[in-house]
Amino acid sequence: MNSISANLSYILKRIKLAAERAGRDAETIKLVAVTKNVGIPKIREAITEGVTIIGENRIQEAREKFNEIGSTVQWHFIGHLQTNKVKYLFDIFSLIHSVDSLPLAEEIQKRAEKKGIKTDILIEVNISGEKTKFGILPERVIALARDISKLKNINLKGLMTIPPFSESPEDLRQHFRMLRTLLTDVKKDGIKINELSMGMSNDFEVAIEEGATIIRIGTAIFGERRQ
Repeated sequence: MNSISANLSYILKRIKLAAERAGRDAETIKLVAVTKNVGIPKIREAITEGVTIIGENRIQEAREKFNEIGSTVQWHFIGHLQTNKVKYLFDIFSLIHSVDSLPLAEEIQKRAEKKGIKTDILIEVNISGEKTKFGILPERVIALARDISKLKNINLKGLMTIPPFSESPEDLRQHFRMLRTLLTDVKKDGIKINELSMGMSNDFEVAIEEGATIIRIGTAIFGERRQ
């Protein structure tokens, strides 16, 4: 079994090579360590090895871990978000990846306004149209981005997607490319967004080649590394 240190070193090397292939600067790509079901000792080890952003899928699990680890790192919420859980976000998370409807955005706006803060979010896009996945359909993204951009206590930073599972990362290139095109289309509408959260343990290199600025990696850090 590989150590977290070795896994991270290997991942960073792959990020650098993927960025070079795309003519990009690897320093512009943010690595989110996904810690769902990962214990505190392993998270602390990853932080010691240089991880600066933690990604959590569940509010309650995140709250328990945050109480132990605190704000020495950034915390991103990457799981499905229900409206009734929004109130728990603000003391922990610096970026919410999974906003997929106007009512959810409006609830975030309402709570953020009461706190006198601005909240950074991404729109989650169901790029493949799978019925089992959360996220707004691609054809509705521009309209939602327009509506969200009018909310004064929300900073819309970009788009996020989870593509279909495939053993072959190359099969997912079209999905990442579609999200990048959507980002361009939203920007043409006058909305200033730049972040693309896409790519996980099995496909992050292709995602980087297609423009990912945020990659979300769990298994490749905390589990065994596949050669």
